[in-house]
Amino acid sequence: MAQWLTWHQQILNLIFQNKDMEKKYVIIEKSYVDSIDFQHVIETSQSTLRYNLDGTKTIIKFIGEVPDFLDGDKIYSHGEIIEIINNPDNGWIEQN
Repeated sequence: MAQWLTWHQQILNLIFQNKDMEKKYVIIEKSYVDSIDFQHVIETSQSTLRYNLDGTKTIIKFIGEVPDFLDGDKIYSHGEIIEIINNPDNGWIEQN
Protein backbone atom coordinates (compact mmCIF):
# COMPACT_ATOMS: atom_id res chain seq x y z
CA MET A 1 0.00 0.00 0.00
CA ALA A 2 2.79 2.45 0.89
CA GLN A 3 4.46 1.83 -2.46
CA TRP A 4 1.20 2.64 -4.28
CA LEU A 5 0.84 5.88 -2.31
CA THR A 6 4.40 6.89 -3.19
CA TRP A 7 3.81 6.15 -6.89
CA HIS A 8 0.44 7.90 -6.81
CA GLN A 9 1.96 10.97 -5.14
CA GLN A 10 4.74 11.08 -7.74
CA ILE A 11 2.18 11.05 -10.53
CA LEU A 12 0.17 13.83 -8.88
CA ASN A 13 3.33 15.88 -8.41
CA LEU A 14 4.17 15.52 -12.11
CA ILE A 15 0.66 16.59 -13.11
CA PHE A 16 0.64 19.65 -10.88
CA GLN A 17 4.18 20.67 -11.83
CA ASN A 18 3.30 20.70 -15.53
CA LYS A 19 3.10 24.42 -16.28
CA ASP A 20 1.04 23.81 -19.42
CA MET A 21 -1.76 22.42 -17.26
CA GLU A 22 -2.02 25.50 -15.02
CA LYS A 23 -4.78 28.02 -15.58
CA LYS A 24 -3.61 31.24 -17.15
CA TYR A 25 -5.47 34.53 -17.14
CA VAL A 26 -5.80 37.57 -19.39
CA ILE A 27 -7.60 40.83 -18.65
CA ILE A 28 -9.34 42.25 -21.71
CA GLU A 29 -11.49 45.27 -22.44
CA LYS A 30 -15.25 44.73 -22.68
CA SER A 31 -15.13 45.95 -26.28
CA TYR A 32 -12.99 42.90 -27.12
CA VAL A 33 -15.50 40.34 -25.76
CA ASP A 34 -17.05 39.70 -29.19
CA SER A 35 -13.65 38.43 -30.38
CA ILE A 36 -13.48 35.61 -27.80
CA ASP A 37 -13.47 32.10 -29.22
CA PHE A 38 -15.17 30.28 -26.34
CA GLN A 39 -13.97 26.91 -27.62
CA HIS A 40 -10.44 27.86 -26.51
CA VAL A 41 -11.11 29.25 -23.02
CA ILE A 42 -12.63 27.98 -19.79
CA GLU A 43 -15.62 30.32 -19.88
CA THR A 44 -18.47 28.98 -21.97
CA SER A 45 -20.18 32.21 -23.10
CA GLN A 46 -20.30 35.95 -22.57
CA SER A 47 -22.73 35.39 -19.69
CA THR A 48 -20.08 33.46 -17.72
CA LEU A 49 -17.52 36.28 -17.77
CA ARG A 50 -16.55 38.17 -14.62
CA TYR A 51 -16.36 41.93 -15.09
CA ASN A 52 -14.68 44.60 -13.00
CA LEU A 53 -16.87 46.96 -10.97
CA ASP A 54 -17.34 49.53 -13.72
CA GLY A 55 -17.98 46.82 -16.34
CA THR A 56 -15.15 47.85 -18.64
CA LYS A 57 -12.86 44.81 -18.28
CA THR A 58 -13.19 41.05 -17.92
CA ILE A 59 -10.91 38.14 -17.14
CA ILE A 60 -10.44 35.22 -19.54
CA LYS A 61 -9.06 31.88 -18.29
CA PHE A 62 -7.41 29.17 -20.36
CA ILE A 63 -5.16 26.14 -19.96
CA GLY A 64 -2.26 25.27 -22.24
CA GLU A 65 -1.32 27.22 -25.34
CA VAL A 66 -2.29 30.89 -25.60
CA PRO A 67 -5.31 31.12 -27.93
CA ASP A 68 -4.55 33.06 -31.11
CA PHE A 69 -7.08 35.78 -30.29
CA LEU A 70 -5.18 36.50 -27.03
CA ASP A 71 -1.72 36.50 -28.64
CA GLY A 72 0.25 39.52 -27.46
CA ASP A 73 -1.92 40.13 -24.36
CA LYS A 74 -0.38 40.07 -20.87
CA ILE A 75 -0.68 36.58 -19.36
CA TYR A 76 -1.13 36.28 -15.58
CA SER A 77 -0.62 33.32 -13.27
CA HIS A 78 -3.26 32.37 -10.71
CA GLY A 79 -1.33 34.13 -7.95
CA GLU A 80 -0.92 37.29 -10.02
CA ILE A 81 -4.60 37.53 -10.98
CA ILE A 82 -5.71 36.94 -7.38
CA GLU A 83 -3.42 39.77 -6.28
CA ILE A 84 -4.94 42.07 -8.92
CA ILE A 85 -8.54 41.14 -8.09
CA ASN A 86 -8.06 41.44 -4.32
CA ASN A 87 -6.55 44.94 -4.51
CA PRO A 88 -9.47 47.41 -4.29
CA ASP A 89 -7.38 50.01 -6.16
CA ASN A 90 -7.67 47.84 -9.29
CA GLY A 91 -11.46 48.09 -9.43
CA TRP A 92 -12.49 44.43 -9.09
CA ILE A 93 -13.74 44.62 -5.50
CA GLU A 94 -15.23 47.32 -3.30
CA GLN A 95 -13.02 49.01 -0.72
CA ASN A 96 -13.87 48.16 2.87
